[in-house]
Order: sequence, then structure tokens, then C-alpha cells
Amino acid sequence: MALIMTLVVGLFILLGGLIIIFTKNNKKVVDFAISLGFGVLASLVIFELIPESIELLETKFSVFITIILMLVLIFLGIGILKLLDHFVPDHDTHDKDNLMHVGVMTSIALFIHNFLEGMTVYTSFNSSFNLGIMLALGVALHNIPLGMSITSFFYKKKSKGRAIAMALIVSLATFLGGLVALIFSGTFLSEVSLGIILAITLGMIIYIVIFELLPHIMSNKDKKMTIIGVLLGVIVLMISIFLE
Repeated sequence: MALIMTLVVGLFILLGGLIIIFTKNNKKVVDFAISLGFGVLASLVIFELIPESIELLETKFSVFITIILMLVLIFLGIGILKLLDHFVPDHDTHDKDNLMHVGVMTSIALFIHNFLEGMTVYTSFNSSFNLGIMLALGVALHNIPLGMSITSFFYKKKSKGRAIAMALIVSLATFLGGLVALIFSGTFLSEVSLGIILAITLGMIIYIVIFELLPHIMSNKDKKMTIIGVLLGVIVLMISIFLE
């Protein structure tokens, strides 16, 4: 089940790509998807990832050590995505001749990013089925705008086939990460290691929410649609929590 979910979650990258193809890069569709992902991921951080990470780490460490370790791991997660951001320049600032290069570098960085997310989704299911479902939901919604971003580079080069192929390759990274987690699950994936991975992921998601999604929704001129998207994301996650 966990491995299948990593495949499903990854395919939302491809879904984002298909949305760009069929809507011809419609800005309103992209903005709503980003708002929805923001609501889900922000709620996930507050109501699930923080408590679950603390609970897992406290099986081994004291409260004080757990808090210090959490902070270190959160900043590590933030640092990982900050490092990857150097390979994901803003495509709006590049001319058409450079779009292909930017697209390839973006795809490489997101492949690495999604590989780590695949490991996290798989280990989350081992920790808690409900947590795994909610994390998968949040990652899936976040993957839609990522897929849109990747495809937009190549779509502008009028190469729809290449755009979809790149989105598919990046989407499979999540499954590969889950597969690696499955292979090594019997050797190092204890409760503490699960807590460590979740805490790093917490940092990664905090980075995504604050530095990637928040600037998008703040700059969106259609405030009403932005608010609806964010609230819908929060409602979806809260319903999942109440169903636990």
C-alpha cells in the first residue's frame, strides 16, 4: 500500500503537466492549485508533522534533547531545499534560448527533491496510516504546481511530448524513493529514524510553504480565489484528522 501511494503521489507531477497542456498554461488554474497546496501543507505542519515527529523522537530522547534535535533537523530540511533552489532559477527571468537549460536543471533538482519525499511518504505510512494518507495528500497537491512549473518550460519551446516526458521522469522519483525506503526498511528505519526523517521533511515543507507557496499566493491579485483555495486545503486536512 505504502509503495503504491508513492507512485500515485508522484503521478500528480504528471497531472500538473497535463493541466498545463490542456489549459495552455492558464494562470488562474496554477494560482488555485498553489493556494490549495498551501492550505494542506501548512495545516499538516501544525497539526500532524510536529506532534508526530516529537512523539517518535521522545521514544529515545528526553524532551529537551528532542526539542534541540527537532530544531536542528528542521533547519537541515530547510537547508536541503535551499541548496536545491540554486538549481531552480526563476524561469520568468530567462529568455527563450535559455528555457531548455533551465527546464533540465529544474527537473534534476525536483527529481532529487521528490526522491526524498518518496522515502518520507513510505516511512510515514509505516509510522501511521492516517499520517501517511495526509502527508501523501499534501505532497500530491504540492506536486501539481511543480508539474505545471516543469511543463511550462518545455511547453514554451513548443515541444509537448518532451514536456510530458520530463514531467513523467520527475514523477517516478517519488516511487523510486519509496522503493529504496522499502529495501532498507528492515535495517535502519526504526521509530527514531522515522522521527528524524519526518523532522527533516517538516523543515522541507516549512521551506516550501514559506519561501515557495506563500510568495505566490501573496502576489495573486484574485484574493477571493486564493482564500477559497487555502481554506479548502485546510478543510480537507482537518476532515482527515477528524476521521482518524
